[in-house]
Amino acid sequence: MTTDNKSIVQRALAELIQTGDVDALEPLLSDDFVHHRPDSTSSNKAEWLAAIQTALIPLADMRVDVHHLLADGDHVVMHSRRRLPDDGPEIAVVDIWRIDNALIAEGWEIIEPVAQAAANLVWWEPAER
Repeated sequence: MTTDNKSIVQRALAELIQTGDVDALEPLLSDDFVHHRPDSTSSNKAEWLAAIQTALIPLADMRVDVHHLLADGDHVVMHSRRRLPDDGPEIAVVDIWRIDNALIAEGWEIIEPVAQAAANLVWWEPAER
């Protein structure tokens, strides 16, 4: 089952990158899909697809390098680095996807700009005033 779940996430990513259109991604998401963000906001399927469609305009030529794709039960974790063309900024991303009935039902995403990573190594220390 975990291999099948990894294949679902790989197919969704490939469809999105190859077509550049969320229409290819839409049938791979459950109708009650929820996307969670670290700032406690979440969106439903329609809202998330609209946000992805909007983001694809400036990110059309983004390079995505998947470093890890791991599955455990109904969850798939993907660690990737993404870079805009022409030496644009690079981000490190961890996506966690929950699969239900062969569809992506839920997602969580953590994004960190690589250039700011060193500043986050001591996140527990009080900010300077």
